[in-house]
Amino acid sequence: MFFICQRNTLFSLLSFCLCFDFKTQIIMSRRYDSRTTIFSPEGRLHQVEYAMEAIGNAGSAIGILAKDGVVLVGEKKVTSKLLQTSTSTEKMYKIDDHVACAVAGIMSDANILINTARIQAQRYSFAYQEPMPVEQLVQSLCDTKQGYTQFGGLRPFGVSFLFAGWDKNYGLQLYMSDPSGNYGGWKAGAIGANNQAAQSILKQDYKDDITREEAVQLALKVLSKTMDSTSLTSEKLELAEVFLSPSGKVKYQVCSPENLTKLLVKSGVTQPATDTA
Repeated sequence: MFFICQRNTLFSLLSFCLCFDFKTQIIMSRRYDSRTTIFSPEGRLHQVEYAMEAIGNAGSAIGILAKDGVVLVGEKKVTSKLLQTSTSTEKMYKIDDHVACAVAGIMSDANILINTARIQAQRYSFAYQEPMPVEQLVQSLCDTKQGYTQFGGLRPFGVSFLFAGWDKNYGLQLYMSDPSGNYGGWKAGAIGANNQAAQSILKQDYKDDITREEAVQLALKVLSKTMDSTSLTSEKLELAEVFLSPSGKVKYQVCSPENLTKLLVKSGVTQPATDTA
């Protein structure tokens, strides 16, 4: 009888210790993810990872570097039929005459960073009387994003960018950045929802000598396979291009809904509209 009671007491004590250890782990994990400045024992910054998760729920954006331009295509999330369609673009923004970007994530955060980038580009042009190099502009903006992961009382910007631009140093360029402040040059990249699936398709189908027209077809093909929507229409997409005009001037061009519908029909991802009597 004594041994049975002792065994039950030992079992109860062991169960209590395991339960206490589990609760302690939960409390410790909450302690590490409540600040952007605290590393977890695994060396992770949980708040930055949460910001990346927020981007994963946003509309997709794809950038492709071609030999004669850079193509940006973005998915517009139509939240309600009652929402008034904006006359301005939702996913594509012009930063300077030679740089544009596509956005995925929280738009209020994106507006702040886009305004910051525009100011930095104008200050450089005013000081040196020439356009700011694309990578220098991207790096400057990413330094701002990184600062919001390092100081207390701040949270990371929940937005990722695809930057497309041209400068005299490196020609046409495509960069991708995330909330941590990391950035890199890419030949083709995807951000937003289903970006991993989009990246795998781009890795298979991208060619180094791709033209701008072929890049548009590839971007539409990737979106048709990765978007949650069953059909692609000009109301759900935005297309912008950065390229050199015949005169040698950098041009940023947003595709109109009419031309975008024609491109969708040409690429075979949507059916032409039929006139009803």
